[in-house]
Amino acid sequence: MRQLLIFTIILLNGCSDNSTKSEPETSESIPATPLINYVMTNYFAHDSSLFTEGLLFHNGHLFESTGSPEELPQTKSVIGISDLTTGKFEPKIEIDKSKYFGEGIVFLNNKLYQLTYKNQMGFIYDAKTFKEIGQFKYSNAEGWSLTTDGMNLIMSDGTNSLTYLDPVKLTPIKRLQVTENGYPIDKLNELEFIKGFIYANIWMSDIIVKVDPSSGKVLGKIDLSSLTNEAKRINPNAEVLNGIAYDSITDKVYFTGKLWANIYQIQFSH
Repeated sequence: MRQLLIFTIILLNGCSDNSTKSEPETSESIPATPLINYVMTNYFAHDSSLFTEGLLFHNGHLFESTGSPEELPQTKSVIGISDLTTGKFEPKIEIDKSKYFGEGIVFLNNKLYQLTYKNQMGFIYDAKTFKEIGQFKYSNAEGWSLTTDGMNLIMSDGTNSLTYLDPVKLTPIKRLQVTENGYPIDKLNELEFIKGFIYANIWMSDIIVKVDPSSGKVLGKIDLSSLTNEAKRINPNAEVLNGIAYDSITDKVYFTGKLWANIYQIQFSH
């Protein structure tokens, strides 16, 4: 999503005056966020023309949503099925790229929901026929990604705030502020709900954070820079990591990125 920029991750460490108890703790006293180790167990061909925005499993199929940046005229804003066996992508839905930039998706209660980037609106489709059955508005300045805890839609918008939406009224129920050691974590992007926790990609980075939905605290992080490096080695045009999918049937997790030639299956404690 959005044009790729050269970036530097700046870790903000707290500073304090030890003589004042009300000041934040010194950086030395703040425990480092645990790094979650993983093993790459398999990889599959992926259509490298897809500017990935969302990735998820539904009824045994791997669904993917894409965006269409102006600087990449060959891209489309579509939703479809990525076949892990063949690497082929079967489009099911396409929205007008001259009006909308497709973003994240999620299935819930026999419906498919899709966000758009800056239009402050989303689309609702029948989960079986993929026909549009409605639209909804949101007050967030931007729409980035969607996931669900099985009851509500959970939406990211590029800030450190996750918005819970009522699936019927599609109005905000609450906003979860995500923090790491007391500091907000901005640019929350692609989301996936896995066994009671929210996993979020930090846009323009190779970091996935594990978030406690009851507190918003980051409990751990995964560094997938090795996958990004591999993706760019295979395809020099590959862009940022963007796509987390959990297959609850096989208990496997998959990652990909924008214009990546592969989808990677990794194993980690979750």
